[in-house]
Amino acid sequence: MQRRNLISKLCSNIYLLLIFVFLYAPILALVIFSFNDSKSMGVLNGFTMRWYIALFKNETILTALYYTVSIAILASVISTIFGTITSIGIFKLRGKAKATILNINYLPVLNTDIVTGVAIMSLFTFFEMNFGFKTMLLSHIMFCTPYVILSVLPKLRQLPDNVEEAALDLGATPWLAIRKIVIPQIKPGIVSGFLMAFTMSIDDFIISFFNTGNGVSNLSIEVYGMARRGIKPEINALSSLMFITVLVLLILANRKDSIIKNSALGKA
Repeated sequence: MQRRNLISKLCSNIYLLLIFVFLYAPILALVIFSFNDSKSMGVLNGFTMRWYIALFKNETILTALYYTVSIAILASVISTIFGTITSIGIFKLRGKAKATILNINYLPVLNTDIVTGVAIMSLFTFFEMNFGFKTMLLSHIMFCTPYVILSVLPKLRQLPDNVEEAALDLGATPWLAIRKIVIPQIKPGIVSGFLMAFTMSIDDFIISFFNTGNGVSNLSIEVYGMARRGIKPEINALSSLMFITVLVLLILANRKDSIIKNSALGKA
């Protein structure tokens, strides 16, 4: 019986290892070839950093990086504010109104990106807006806000019952109760929503592609354009940097609770 369990565990570990190899082998190859001294994707010819150096000398890439980071920061901050306020409002609702608004919030999350991108583009076209930085920023706020709401709501459900009412009974104003009682206790959800929104924004291609204008591009669109003109080593370097950035953000998002708890203990 024990031998059978060992064999079963070994098979499970091998299967898990094969799954991870299948998923991450292409990414590993991408990172390795970003340091390859050959322009060919089929020949390893020594270690070099010249593709990264060439990448940061490319004005087009630097402009795209500026727009990517600017839009990601602005969209994540604004969507976090909107999402947190909306989450508190949804949490206070009861009955069918609450269920209806929650289901409406799920739609952008469950909807495919291309449908969301075309829908937002149609909205901007209807209002005769000039496509560019503003439309890309608004589109990112639109698709990031539902994710913030889904991150904050679970923390609101974990609040002690009637904690806000207790603060009001002790003389706090509604805004003071939210600022001093509610927000500190849902801070992990707010931080998680911010990091998720930032990750979604910095990594987005489809919605950005449909809602950008002349002279405004992000890194995902630049990678797509460079790949259409032929695979170049700079693409490997740029894609590797984007992967590392997203990976770091995901690690931070998963460790948010411990970071916030350690910070609170340090202050105490």
